[in-house]
Amino acid sequence: MLRLFQRVRLCQSGSRDGICITYRNFTVTRLSEDHQLIQKSCREFAEKELMPIAAKIDRDMRYPGDLIEKLGAQGLLYVSVDRQLGGAGLDILALSLAVEEIARGCSSTGAVVSIHNCLYANLLDTKATEEQKKHFLAPLIRDSSIGAFALSEYDAGSDVAALSTTARQEGDKWIIKGTKAWVTSAREAKNAVIFATVERNLKHAGITAFIVPLDAPGVTVGRNEDKLGIRGTSTCSLMLDNVEVPRENVLGEVGEGFRIAMQQLDLARIGIASQALGIARASLDLSISYASSRIAFGQSIITMPTVKAKIAEMGLRLEAAQLLTRRAAALYSQSNGKNTKYCSMAKVSASECATFNSHNCVQILGGMGYVSDLPAERLYRDARITQIYGGVTDIQKQIIADQVIKECNFE
Repeated sequence: MLRLFQRVRLCQSGSRDGICITYRNFTVTRLSEDHQLIQKSCREFAEKELMPIAAKIDRDMRYPGDLIEKLGAQGLLYVSVDRQLGGAGLDILALSLAVEEIARGCSSTGAVVSIHNCLYANLLDTKATEEQKKHFLAPLIRDSSIGAFALSEYDAGSDVAALSTTARQEGDKWIIKGTKAWVTSAREAKNAVIFATVERNLKHAGITAFIVPLDAPGVTVGRNEDKLGIRGTSTCSLMLDNVEVPRENVLGEVGEGFRIAMQQLDLARIGIASQALGIARASLDLSISYASSRIAFGQSIITMPTVKAKIAEMGLRLEAAQLLTRRAAALYSQSNGKNTKYCSMAKVSASECATFNSHNCVQILGGMGYVSDLPAERLYRDARITQIYGGVTDIQKQIIADQVIKECNFE
C-alpha cells in the first residue's frame, strides 16, 4: 500500500482545490478532494484497525505500538514535515482531519498522533537547524518513531515562568537538572524537547529549549500515571540528573524557549480540538445507533422529544466546533502560526462539545452507558482531558478575552 501522502496530489493551504479562505472574512465552501481523501483514508483505518480494539487498549493501559507503526507507514506521524525529510508535507488542516478521524476510533491513539505531530515533529521541522533535523528528525521518520515535549512541571503548569528545571553552561555543553511532569509518550519516545531555565530570575526570558535523547546518561523515565482517560498513552515524569547535552542541541536561541513553547502550544490546541471532535462524533454516532434500536413504551426512544432534543444539541455543538477548528487549522498555515485567538477558541469549543456529547451519550444509553460493554463510559472519561492538557479551559478563555479586547478599537 502506498503511503497516504504519496496518493495525495496537492494539499497546501490556498490550493486550487482547497477551502475558500479570506483571512478576515473566512468562507467555507468544501474540503478539497485531497483533504477528503485524507479524511476517508483515516476514517477507514479507524473503523477497521482502531474501533475493534480501542476498549482493550483502554482496559489494559496498553500503548498501541503496532498501530502507531502502521500509522507511521502511512506518513501520519509526520504529516506537516517537509517531504525532503521524508514527511508528508501536508498542511495543518490535513493534520487536523487525520487526528479527528483517528480519535473517533481510539482516543488514546489520537492523542499520541496529535501530540507527537504538533509538539515534536512540526516543532523540529520549523525550528531546528539542518544538522538537528539530520540527527533528531530524519532517523525517527525512517523508523516511524516518535518524540516527546517536556514543558510542564508539578509546580509549573499554566505558570510556565515558574519552571525549576535548570540548565547551566560548562564549556561547549549544557548540564540540565530537574524533573518534568505529564510527558506524553515519554516511555516510547526516542528524544524529547525539554524546556529549562538558564537563569530563574529572568523568568520567561531565561527559558530555553533543548533536544535531549532519552537514552542519555542521567535521564530516568518515571512510572506511568494511572489516568482517568486516554489510558493507552504513557504519561510519565522525566527525571534529569545533570544530563549533559552539547551546545548544538539548543533549539532556537538561548532564552527563546518561552516564545517557542507558546507558539507550538497554539498548534497543539488545534490537535487537541481535533481529538475532541473525534470523541464528540463517536458519542453522537453511538447515541443515534443505540436510540434507534432501543425500544421503550412500545417505540424506539429516538422518537421521543427529550432524546431528539439531546441529539439536536449534540449535532449543533459538533458542527459549530468542527467549523471553528477547521478555520483555526487553515488560518494557522496561512498566518505562519500567528493565530492564537482561533486556536484557543477551537480548543474551548471542541473540548466543551466532547464533554457535552459524551455526557449526553451516557444519559441516552442509561444503564448501558455506565458499563464497559459499550464505549460510552470510555468516551466520557477520554473527553475530560481535552479541557485540561494543552492549556486548561479557564486559561484559554483569558487568552481569548485578551485577544478580543485588543482587536476592539473604540477610538
